[in-house]
Amino acid sequence: MKNVVLLLVFFIAVTSCKNNSKSEKKDSMSVQDEKTAKQSDGLVLMKGEFVYFDGAAVLQANSSSIYGVVINEKMHELDKMAQQFKTDPTDYVSVEIRGKIIPKPDNEEGWPYRVDIKEILKVSKSQTENEVIKLESE
Repeated sequence: MKNVVLLLVFFIAVTSCKNNSKSEKKDSMSVQDEKTAKQSDGLVLMKGEFVYFDGAAVLQANSSSIYGVVINEKMHELDKMAQQFKTDPTDYVSVEIRGKIIPKPDNEEGWPYRVDIKEILKVSKSQTENEVIKLESE
């Protein structure tokens, strides 16, 4: 009799676990299905300081992450939007963009990764001070 009761308890425990794992899988699948198109398009949201000067574009995402920026139509559009916030050509501006991070080609100099801008979300005046020493001769 004890064996029958023990077997019945074991059977109930196993079937209840299977039902829970199936419902958990359904819940996780529904969360993935609810992703928006922007979340699943492979682009990365980046916020940082942007500067374009003398044919070189750079995005500093934080103190240790610096990316070269692919020079294309979107980069020129971003630079045009940034001009209204600059007093000097070397000033940088705060930006929020969406783009694709790609490794730099082996035969080129620069930072190990580049960002290819796909969408410009926000451009504003930089909140940090530009620490540039200017030397002028008279």
